[in-house]
Amino acid sequence: MELQVIFLTLGALFLIGLIADQVGRRTRLPRVTLLLLCGIAVGRSGLDLLPTETSYWYEFLTIAALTMVAFLLGSSLSMKNLRKHGAMIMAISLAVVIVTIAVVGAGLWAIGIDPGLALLLGVIATATDPAATQDVIRQAKVRGSFAKTLAGIVAIDDAWGVLAFSLILILVGVLNGGEANGGLLDAAWEIGGAVALGCVLGWPGAYLTGRLAKGEPLQTEALGVVFLCAGLSLWLDVSFLIAGMTAGAVIVNFASHHSRAFHEIEHIQWPFMILFFILAGALLDVSSLGKVGLIGFGYVFLRIISRIIGGWIGAVISGAPRVHRPWFGMALLPQAGVAVGIAMIAAEEFPVYSETILAVTIGTTVLFELIGPAATLIALRKTAAMTRRPPRS
Repeated sequence: MELQVIFLTLGALFLIGLIADQVGRRTRLPRVTLLLLCGIAVGRSGLDLLPTETSYWYEFLTIAALTMVAFLLGSSLSMKNLRKHGAMIMAISLAVVIVTIAVVGAGLWAIGIDPGLALLLGVIATATDPAATQDVIRQAKVRGSFAKTLAGIVAIDDAWGVLAFSLILILVGVLNGGEANGGLLDAAWEIGGAVALGCVLGWPGAYLTGRLAKGEPLQTEALGVVFLCAGLSLWLDVSFLIAGMTAGAVIVNFASHHSRAFHEIEHIQWPFMILFFILAGALLDVSSLGKVGLIGFGYVFLRIISRIIGGWIGAVISGAPRVHRPWFGMALLPQAGVAVGIAMIAAEEFPVYSETILAVTIGTTVLFELIGPAATLIALRKTAAMTRRPPRS
């Protein structure tokens, strides 16, 4: 790609992001949905205005943006927050994952889908979109217990999802008369290795950053930690999401000399997010929505129901405020890259299901990326309003 085309494309994308940001601030529409719609409009499903080479930027932007998101989400796992909301975070995140697999898997099996395929789609349905959820939390400017608990849930639910996915791969392999490759050892390395890497980077980062400029890490320090985390995660073949989250959690708990440990990441993050979401929309194949058929509609309906039920069950078990209980599941509807990633692994492991898995996952991801952030924003605003004005008994 010629240099002038690169600069023109970047300039146009940043201006589109600025317009979407301003529209989001003046309306009740999530910025994420607006950026995705802009991407669809200028991408291959719309006017096809972007140079083909921009698709090569997407992998880098995805990893960079999501590692920053994970690092910021790690800040929600401070000991203070965990002491106050830890039981809710664990109970709700586990309940949502377990109920989603059970309801989606059983529901699809009940309408005649092969049990192996139903289970795989059930575990794919557990994946969320931490980037969209975290941005909606920031846009809503809600600081209550619901938002803090939601941030904690999003920070760890992909870890449960990876573990559940590995277990389901083994189970489906047995159902199909064989064994799935990988299994628990792969899941243990992906999760355990990521946690270890996050600790290895986070512990020295907690003591070394924020020394040159008293109280706050410099931009170069923040970028150094994030990019080292992403690069080492890819090299070691562990989850960069979990590694980034762990590094953030370690720093927020051990960097007592930081006044705002994540301040610079918040400043750096948004330009990356603009490019990430616009290119995500540009690369979406909207026509795939027409290929999902009955299985796709069942998947969408069952995933929505299962998130609401799972969130409510976890909230009841953990003793969450009554006014918050119906809203956790709705706030966890966004679904994006993690779902597509594990769907591609499932399709590779079980070629007999590959066409259906990819069509359903890609098609429904388009839908959940558009409606999910709006549902999260509604949940945040509703719970904030009800917390300020509790209902009469």
